[in-house]
Amino acid sequence: MEQAQEPNTAADDGPLDSYSETVMRVAETVTPHVAAIEMTGNHRNGRFRMGAGSAVLFTEDGYLLTNSHVVAGTHQGHAAFADGSRTDLELVGADPLSDLAVVHGRAPKVAPAQFGDAETLRVGQLVIAVGNPLGLAGSVTAGVVSGLGRAIPVWSSGNRRVIEDVIQTDAALNAGSSGGALADTHGRIVGINTAVAGAGLGLAVPINTTTRRIISALLKDGRVRRAYLGVVSTPFRLNASAVIRTGQRDGLRVVEVLAGSPADRGGLRAGDVILTAGSRPVSNAESLQKLLFADAIGQPLPIRVLRDGQEVDIVAVPDEMAGNG
Repeated sequence: MEQAQEPNTAADDGPLDSYSETVMRVAETVTPHVAAIEMTGNHRNGRFRMGAGSAVLFTEDGYLLTNSHVVAGTHQGHAAFADGSRTDLELVGADPLSDLAVVHGRAPKVAPAQFGDAETLRVGQLVIAVGNPLGLAGSVTAGVVSGLGRAIPVWSSGNRRVIEDVIQTDAALNAGSSGGALADTHGRIVGINTAVAGAGLGLAVPINTTTRRIISALLKDGRVRRAYLGVVSTPFRLNASAVIRTGQRDGLRVVEVLAGSPADRGGLRAGDVILTAGSRPVSNAESLQKLLFADAIGQPLPIRVLRDGQEVDIVAVPDEMAGNG
């Protein structure tokens, strides 16, 4: 009778150990940069809590990046870092369309986080989220990138808006995770987590060329003047015949056109695949967002779409995003 073989625990544990070591290393790198923040308002009986979440330190002189919905309606608050240090905060500026905001406190003892580039992310890639869900400071969750270039409609100040180009991940996020860091395996911040869409769906605002421009505008002016189209979209891979006909491999499929929006008035329809805007190829939400800053407000924007197998040219005139900032 053959003796049962002992399981090869070293071989079995190898992949788990590698995964665990990566998550632990990133958590150790990123956690010091992520603060728990509480935003407050004034009342005749004193200050009271209006919002709470997380924020990521990104400059040596105390500027932190968080979500716009975390600071909505507030101008002051305080932050607590993992090392126990605390600082009062003042709101610098917010951009509801990207769900980003900048707050400022005194220069901290910890170094700022290192930003990465979300454009390098791929579906299936490991990412690590660090935040303060439900008041539990320094919480770490890990998952993979589930989708890229998502666009989600949200309600803000009574208006329906669209947050473009978000990262979808299966890393667990809860309300207090909003404003926290989404990091790659090198510990670089590639996204700012947002729970604005609700529990059970992990989303993050990407750190890329467009959001860096937004952050710069918030630091300089405290607001971002944005042009607004009003489409909910998702990246779309064209079939072989469309690639031959259009010369493009990718476009941006329109999932929804918001009623009364510039896109609606211009004739965009759900199901259209946007090929170009302003004569530039459009393959994801960021490539469209790059065209929708202040200089595009009120200016005709030619858009070419693929509709029912045919190329159709339309013109939309973007509005300024109302109540932005």
